[in-house]
Amino acid sequence: MVKPKAVDLANKRVLVVGLGKSGVAAALFLKARGARVTVSDTKTEDQLRAEIPVLLDHGIAVETGGHGERTFRGQDLIVVSPGVPVDAAPLQQARALGEVVIGEIELAAQFLPAPIVAITGSNGKTTTTTLTGEILAGGKFATLVGGNIGTPAISLVERAQSASFIVLEVSSFQLETIKTFRPRVAVILNITPDHLDRHRTFQTYADAKARIFENQQADDFAVLNADDPTCLTLADRTRAQVFWFSRKKELDKGASVRDGRVLFRDGQGQREIMLASEIPLKGAHNVENALAAICVGALLGCAPEQIRQTVQQFKAVEHRLEYVASIRGVEYYNDSKATNVDATIKALESFPANIHLILGGKDKGSDYTVLNDLLRARVKRVYTIGAAAAKVESHIKGAAEILHAETLENAVRRAAAAAQKGDIVLLAPACASFDQFQSYEHRGRTFKEVVHSLADQPKAEDSVRAN
Repeated sequence: MVKPKAVDLANKRVLVVGLGKSGVAAALFLKARGARVTVSDTKTEDQLRAEIPVLLDHGIAVETGGHGERTFRGQDLIVVSPGVPVDAAPLQQARALGEVVIGEIELAAQFLPAPIVAITGSNGKTTTTTLTGEILAGGKFATLVGGNIGTPAISLVERAQSASFIVLEVSSFQLETIKTFRPRVAVILNITPDHLDRHRTFQTYADAKARIFENQQADDFAVLNADDPTCLTLADRTRAQVFWFSRKKELDKGASVRDGRVLFRDGQGQREIMLASEIPLKGAHNVENALAAICVGALLGCAPEQIRQTVQQFKAVEHRLEYVASIRGVEYYNDSKATNVDATIKALESFPANIHLILGGKDKGSDYTVLNDLLRARVKRVYTIGAAAAKVESHIKGAAEILHAETLENAVRRAAAAAQKGDIVLLAPACASFDQFQSYEHRGRTFKEVVHSLADQPKAEDSVRAN
């Protein structure tokens, strides 16, 4: 596998647009390689007070409060952060002037020395990326994990010299700005409506996901979900060898479940990996995530027993259907990463009944009516929060009892007061977090803090039960 030649950055004028975690990391990386770096963000200086000092200390020019038209002119390279829309007017003008616009994930790919395993999908990316990294490490491969999962890919370059594999979670936003990005293994877990506030149509969103295959060649691998209708249509969009995973059907090539056993077939033979019952994660969707990771591990040479041991020992990733506590017979689960409707569906399907569900946040152009059948069958009450509350309530009216809670803390306390022994209180909000929180992690941590505070209090809120 031949990697593209890394760009020479010495003395080049480079603009980094967007000062999120990946933008800051990219700016520092570029400066360390001799580039003349400017960063630009629409946030105010006060909003960026944590980021600005380190950039200035490294001699990086900082523009805040908007993007100046002149800032984008005469740049040798523009690196855009995932949170910045690719059709933003300054970027369109830059392209029209012939300037090169790429994302941080593309920049990193040009410098990473080891083969990349790239994992995307509407849901399950972080769990699958983490488990895949652990399977490869358990198979005695030097492995680094990063990307959209939290550690920017560009931050892995210095540590990657001896790595056998780089496992990256990649988002549709990141894939919009690739040019040469070529994963040795590219995985699409599922594609369901998400981020339609930015992508506008489901087809545009699916096309962005499919770009993960764009530069693959015949000696690479593509891994797809055979149970996902959209994934089924994507197999002809890659030149790589296609493998599948499925919890519902047998496969000639890939990882599947038959008679309670997880099997891997490569077209020449079959290996039994483990019992499906040994997968420790809750929910059918996590069986799919595990199958995807198992498929990658098997393709890259991990032995069945090594894979089995790693999967057996794997713990749920924080904020992904994470068990928090059992208080007075009520169980609390944090699925703050359920930032779209399909993720909430998967969370609800993990519990048979008696759910107190917390919904709401920043809407992403979602249709919440698709939740209604599950709400009728499994949910005792919905507690709505955040900016999307009114829309959520209008879409689910009549499917479940609704309490307009406004804030997450109020929702948890009202749910705790109403819940009976054996009930489930579930944060699976189907929305982004940015109306009331800095991130889904911030939202999840707040949920856990409020839940743990309940253990120290008598159930004095019973007086609000009737409300």
